[in-house]
Amino acid sequence: MSLASSLASVMVYVDSEQQDEGQIAVAETVASGFEAALLGVSAVAMDPPFVAEGVIIEQTTEEDLERIRATLSDKEAWFRRIVRLPSEKVEWRWTIGFPTEFLVEQSRAADLVVVRRSQLKPNYSRHLDAAGAMLRLGRPILSVPDGVTRFSGDRIVVGWKDARESRLAVRDALPFLTRASQVTVAEICTSSEQDAARDRVRDVTRYLQRHGVSCQHEVRVHTAEPDAGYLVRLAADVGADLIVTGGYGHSRLGEWVFGGMTQSLLRHAPVCLLMSH
Repeated sequence: MSLASSLASVMVYVDSEQQDEGQIAVAETVASGFEAALLGVSAVAMDPPFVAEGVIIEQTTEEDLERIRATLSDKEAWFRRIVRLPSEKVEWRWTIGFPTEFLVEQSRAADLVVVRRSQLKPNYSRHLDAAGAMLRLGRPILSVPDGVTRFSGDRIVVGWKDARESRLAVRDALPFLTRASQVTVAEICTSSEQDAARDRVRDVTRYLQRHGVSCQHEVRVHTAEPDAGYLVRLAADVGADLIVTGGYGHSRLGEWVFGGMTQSLLRHAPVCLLMSH
């Protein structure tokens, strides 16, 4: 197997309050399939000091820190208990700090980062911002919907757009694409772009075939149906449980702004998403 089609290290973010296996089960399946290491990562942020009229009214105490450490230690024990990989293949990393910052920092140790897909919560800096992390990791991210614990990757849909993010996503997804029994590359375009779009998806298909991928392609003209909805429906039609796309977004005035399809897929896709930015 070439380096391009292998994974050696899979990282999964574990919420300190999480009680179900969820994305951990998916990450374990991926790690087991590639005989890769599985790195669990978790973080709990401290509440900032409460200050009124220049006077500190409330701040984190040593007892608070001990309680956080105990919570993370219990979560490590739970993580190691539910993961059924050899102990030498399992690692745990934790910190008292902001979850998103810690995951971005630790992603240097992983080929793939697995997260649970969730909406932003109040005081979101204290919770993982999985979508925002995707734009900063420099690693492909596998986003797992709530309630999904099984993953095969036997059939995959690639949502193609002729842009840097799509090219990165296809390259990063090669470990999965080369193992799939069927890959469908799809581009959605305007009616005047159909010929050019067919040329583009043919190029992508040939590229993947040279890597030994069994794939087909199709082009669809924009309709009233949202583009993300079409990809979700296509995945259902071909029996795919993974959609691969570029992750489109940028920072504006300190807030992450996402492309329309990226945002819609993150909100509504019932299957796993592999995205690269």
